[in-house]
Amino acid sequence: MTFRTCTKVNIGLNVLRRRPDGYHDLETLFVPYWGLGDELTVEPASRLSIDIEREGGVDWDPMEDLTVRAWRLLKADFPQLPPVAIRLVKGAPVGAGLGGGSADAAFMLRALNDLGSLGLSDAALAAYAAKLGSDCAFFIYCRPMFGSGRGEVLEPFDIDLSGYELRVELPLDAATGRPVSVSTKEAYSGIVPRDNRALPLREALQLPPAQWRGTILNDFEATVCPRHPEIPALIGRFYADGAIYAAMSGSGSAVFGLFK
Repeated sequence: MTFRTCTKVNIGLNVLRRRPDGYHDLETLFVPYWGLGDELTVEPASRLSIDIEREGGVDWDPMEDLTVRAWRLLKADFPQLPPVAIRLVKGAPVGAGLGGGSADAAFMLRALNDLGSLGLSDAALAAYAAKLGSDCAFFIYCRPMFGSGRGEVLEPFDIDLSGYELRVELPLDAATGRPVSVSTKEAYSGIVPRDNRALPLREALQLPPAQWRGTILNDFEATVCPRHPEIPALIGRFYADGAIYAAMSGSGSAVFGLFK
């Protein structure tokens, strides 16, 4: 079976506090984006294998890819799960704050649930996904969800953006011309948590999108943007082109805009 995965953008990302376990409590609105994604093919096989096709090659151990880790996670609880051959054609960029790898893991869990006839509900799959990454659980649902905790505590969020065009673009490094990449470690290294907001994100999201600018913020922009000026430059270009709202997604570097 073959899946076309989605990615996501974060409308607002508030980092509230550092937790005793070393993670951070945050709140954000996850919104799916289908314009960028990967192609994931999963088939029963005699042994576990993975083939990853990506422009520029793969700079991580394929057998530690999140899709393989997803298989191992379910195999531990469901010994009858067969080995599979995984083929992953990467279209979603790495280090862009779009959750491409997390989406692969979630879609892999869904595929294995079907292949193995495991009968797991979406809630059960989301619980497994949360063990693989903070935003993985969102991709079990792929619909607007308000995220809290590490991002794995999800609630359906009623928001209608059908009247807007969602555009996503990667800023290009001025020196190399290649897309800017921001690691999660880099993004969190300078973050300053704060939970004394004048307007909580849930309330801010009730405002018309035309009022989001300057009100709904991504806390990572404060530290990531000075290191990568191409990001605020792209946000500015989106506004110049008519966006009613533009921001960095997740921990960067992708920029998205809402256009009428």
